[in-house]
Amino acid sequence: MFNVDFGKSKPLIIAGPCAAESLDLMKKVAEELVKLSSSLSFNFMFKASFDKANRTSVESYRGPGIDEGLKYLETIKAEFGCPVTTDVHETSQVAAVAEVCDVIQIPAFLCRQTDLVLAAASSGRAVSVKKGQFLDPKACKHIVEKVRYVENQTGKKVPLALMERGSSFGYGNLVVDMRGLKTMSEFGVPVLFDMTHSTQQPSQGEVTGGLRSYAPLLARAALATGYVSGLFMEVHPSPKDALSDAATQLSIAQAGILLKELVPLFDQFRSAAEFDESWEK
Repeated sequence: MFNVDFGKSKPLIIAGPCAAESLDLMKKVAEELVKLSSSLSFNFMFKASFDKANRTSVESYRGPGIDEGLKYLETIKAEFGCPVTTDVHETSQVAAVAEVCDVIQIPAFLCRQTDLVLAAASSGRAVSVKKGQFLDPKACKHIVEKVRYVENQTGKKVPLALMERGSSFGYGNLVVDMRGLKTMSEFGVPVLFDMTHSTQQPSQGEVTGGLRSYAPLLARAALATGYVSGLFMEVHPSPKDALSDAATQLSIAQAGILLKELVPLFDQFRSAAEFDESWEK
């Protein structure tokens, strides 16, 4: 397993296709992002979901399932030498995912599911929890406390990150309150920003819509706060043909252009948070 520091040494970029549609597709994305991580000097973690369990319609594509999906991720990890992550929806999935993945991701809709958070924290793997679209950033304190409870019970440190992915704003729209990044950082854990899910427009007919063109704007703004240690983005060889999140995923070319701009901003704004704290005195 890889050592995961959630952006403490270098910026962390978590990226990959929304769903694990096929091994060949995943390899195409991983190959290009690994090259970029070397040339731009960031830590790269590959992500794809074996099951999209919260699709809008019962007819929507969900993925290859846990057995096949974990085989795909295991191959990506071995072939490209990068850590991998995926999301879990039930406690029964945690043990199998922990055998393959370096980080267990808790989806936004499930961030309050105590048993799921405790199981992930007890797995021996790092944990990333997406803040629910419905959740006050201050309430992320309880997520952290659940993980700390496991640490106290087991005597083992659990690397943990919180991830912003937008908040519900009326029906069918999300907004990002950049103040939440500071709030979440005050719980003493790294904060990540999901730039593509934050552009979603949920429940637009039979599928979730989105405004992909806002991803660069939101990512720049998040990095400028100085509180973000890493970025999450969904990347697909042909977004319009993606079987999930077609409206928000980035193409490989778009991801490359954006990362060349964004990665240098981590160091540029890293001191911004320290400056902001002085205003409280």
